[in-house]
Amino acid sequence: MRIPRRRDWRPPRISIRFVHVWRRNLLVWRKLAITSVLGNLADPMMYMLGLGFGLGALMPEINGTRYIVFLAAGTVAYSTMNSATFEALYSAFSRMQIQKTWEAIMIAPLDLDDVVLAEALWAATKATLSGSAILVIIWVLGLSHSPLTLWIIPIAFLAGLTFGCLALVMNAISPSYDFFLYYFTLVMTPMTLLCGVFFPVDQLPVAMRAVAEFLPLYHAIALVRPLLSGMVPDAIPLHVAVLLVYAAAGFYVALALTRRRLLV
Repeated sequence: MRIPRRRDWRPPRISIRFVHVWRRNLLVWRKLAITSVLGNLADPMMYMLGLGFGLGALMPEINGTRYIVFLAAGTVAYSTMNSATFEALYSAFSRMQIQKTWEAIMIAPLDLDDVVLAEALWAATKATLSGSAILVIIWVLGLSHSPLTLWIIPIAFLAGLTFGCLALVMNAISPSYDFFLYYFTLVMTPMTLLCGVFFPVDQLPVAMRAVAEFLPLYHAIALVRPLLSGMVPDAIPLHVAVLLVYAAAGFYVALALTRRRLLV
């Protein structure tokens, strides 16, 4: 086993050249854009429409909000999390390990730091597209007409960046696609169930509520849900700061581990 090198953990050295890597991913994605968007929409749509209209008909209002509207906010955040995570795991791993695209890119005057940043921003872009698509459906169904919902789009980008950076940590240490199942089972599923996608967090026991409030999905939902109801969220700086801290820490660790893996 190789001894970790100190320079793996040096501060990131970013240049504007990362834009070319991001654009390369965009051009490839455009060939499969329709199927990609439909695939990202299918899962959250089933949750929102199936549970929203089915279970929602049996549910009372939650803090004066219809259950389907309550669920729609959680679905937007869940969709951005899923989209960014899948892109930063399966697609990024394919480019890094299977197709060796990252190594080919670095033959040009580009550093690995630029490539990892571009992957994180591309995951955030995909998440924004998924969140925006769900938002359009929310408008079409008449679940919200507030102009404040437009602020959900930049929130989706920030949340996507956060979850993309966290997923890139797993990408850096994964030996195969199968390893990602641990991340979904031990991180993604508990976060989805604890953070208020399907039910209010205040229904949880105190200890579980404290765990939920520590997780990034909770803060993404805390920003999105009031906006769908036409209200300004409380504690905006806190929620944004938590997401930014997770994103920055995730990016730094992912970059260091990816350097260790690829820069032998």
